[in-house]
Amino acid sequence: MPESVLTLGHVAVGYARQAILPDVNLNFRRGSFNGLLGANGSGKSTLIRTILGIIPPLSGRVEFVLLDGRSVVLGYVPQRDSLDSIYLLSAFEVVLMGTCGRTRPGGRINLAEKKWAHQCLQETGADQLSRKLFSQLSGGQKQRVLIARALAARPDFLLLDEPTSGIDPSARQAVMELLLRIHTQQQLTILMASHDLPMVRTYVERVIWLHQGNVLQGSVAELLTAEKIEEILGLEMH
Repeated sequence: MPESVLTLGHVAVGYARQAILPDVNLNFRRGSFNGLLGANGSGKSTLIRTILGIIPPLSGRVEFVLLDGRSVVLGYVPQRDSLDSIYLLSAFEVVLMGTCGRTRPGGRINLAEKKWAHQCLQETGADQLSRKLFSQLSGGQKQRVLIARALAARPDFLLLDEPTSGIDPSARQAVMELLLRIHTQQQLTILMASHDLPMVRTYVERVIWLHQGNVLQGSVAELLTAEKIEEILGLEMH
């Protein structure tokens, strides 16, 4: 069985002592591409933020496995960029943020890190956007830059919260092809939240489905058949 990178054992996920997901038991295999499905309000973003350590679990254990004797490095692409247009940051400067975890507070970002940031822009097909203001980019262009920022952290585990939400179909496909290529070339572990079931079925290997507080995990072949979807959602599929 492939090596695990993260295990959640009897984790309660929620806010203000109110559990959205009362008993989460998940295992993430190293190098796997995981889709996180569920309706709005099912707990997708909350689960991702709990894994990232942004909010603490209400109970249970979140355990990362040491990789080659070091801690797992996380990369994160949020659901919406939170950079107001008043901040005149270029796409390159946004990507540089991803290198800050390796720079001491108050220190200068060295030339090697700047070269790496440019390389991440090239990797995501956004190098031509380097000098443009982030606030003036299209939705699809912003997503490429935000993925480049996450890659600049040199992550072992990339978490994305609805990375294709609010962008046009051609940009959506381009972002998914980019993620698939990065996953294949780097064998990067990925968890991607989405509400787009056909897209998840096309691109990911394993699925986590959140429904009414329950958590199901399995392969696409196991969880995304018409029969299983009907069972999970209680719908009659036509």
